[in-house]
Amino acid sequence: MVQIANISLPDFPLLLAPMEDVSDPPFRFVCKQNGADLMYSEFISSEGLIRDAIKSKQKLDFNEFERPFGIQIFGGDEEAMALSARIVDTVQPDLVDINFGCPVKKVVSKGAGAAVLKDIDAMVRLTAAVVKSTSLPVTVKTRLGWDDNSKNIEEVAERLQDVGIKALTIHGRTRAQLYKGEADWSLIAAVKNNPRIQIPVFGNGDIDSPQKALEYKNRYGVDGIMIGRAAIGYPWIFREIKHYVQTGEMLPLPTIDERVEVCRTHAHKSIEWKGEIVGILEMRRHYSNYLKGLPHVKEYRNRLVTVKTIAEVDDILNEVKEKFNGIVLERQVIPIQEDQLPACAC
Repeated sequence: MVQIANISLPDFPLLLAPMEDVSDPPFRFVCKQNGADLMYSEFISSEGLIRDAIKSKQKLDFNEFERPFGIQIFGGDEEAMALSARIVDTVQPDLVDINFGCPVKKVVSKGAGAAVLKDIDAMVRLTAAVVKSTSLPVTVKTRLGWDDNSKNIEEVAERLQDVGIKALTIHGRTRAQLYKGEADWSLIAAVKNNPRIQIPVFGNGDIDSPQKALEYKNRYGVDGIMIGRAAIGYPWIFREIKHYVQTGEMLPLPTIDERVEVCRTHAHKSIEWKGEIVGILEMRRHYSNYLKGLPHVKEYRNRLVTVKTIAEVDDILNEVKEKFNGIVLERQVIPIQEDQLPACAC
């Protein structure tokens, strides 16, 4: 069992990454149904939360079904981070997570996200301000460093633990890498194997199959892993990894019927939460992976990303179900395309 303060997680828990414009309640619902052990909100601007920005406040929404659940905040100002942590307290999630990993320019230019990796003292001050302002456990998500010349994650881990964080998730890339190249888990392992580190350490980056999840578990010794892009349109990744880690056997791929019905559930919950116009628009990034491997998948995807009503979505999904039910798809790993990337999947 893995403990984050008073939160009990199973051995080798699987975490769903906080992804901007992806990790909303509809997406989290289908991931939780398929085995995600700990999930987070989309990342929330501390200053936006204080200003009562509508989008920021909406990101605080979560359901009891999702627990244990964390709300992730980011910012570069101590007072704003402390105030936003108090606001998060009022909705009573299970933990507060701080984003020190987002590499996108609009966040970094404000001195937040991965920008803080250039100033460890500031990172420590921001973290301490949040820890002091909330009664909830505080965790951190970050990267190896700003660039190849400043991979300071080992020092970061010790200092953040010293000011009171209860778990650390590390993406195995620098900010300079963005999402390019291969994630380097060796430094994640160095943090985990540091005898001074007593908190859970979770690894993140490039986990896209059950085999790789087990390989990295055994090779790097992390307490659990966080999955982001591989879950977009494929929430079954969680149950597949769990089964493979426990048995060494691969689960059968989800059937066409299951793919369609989970996609439909996701779409309908998206409509319920956001309204039809926005709900349908924001579902578009998910269709390719839900239908991955089907013959003529591009034709159906192109239709799904142009329709404007949930009735039309249902009609196309029913057509897919009727036409392809019974087909057994082969297992494949297809890289996430640029147009499918979330705005931030730190």
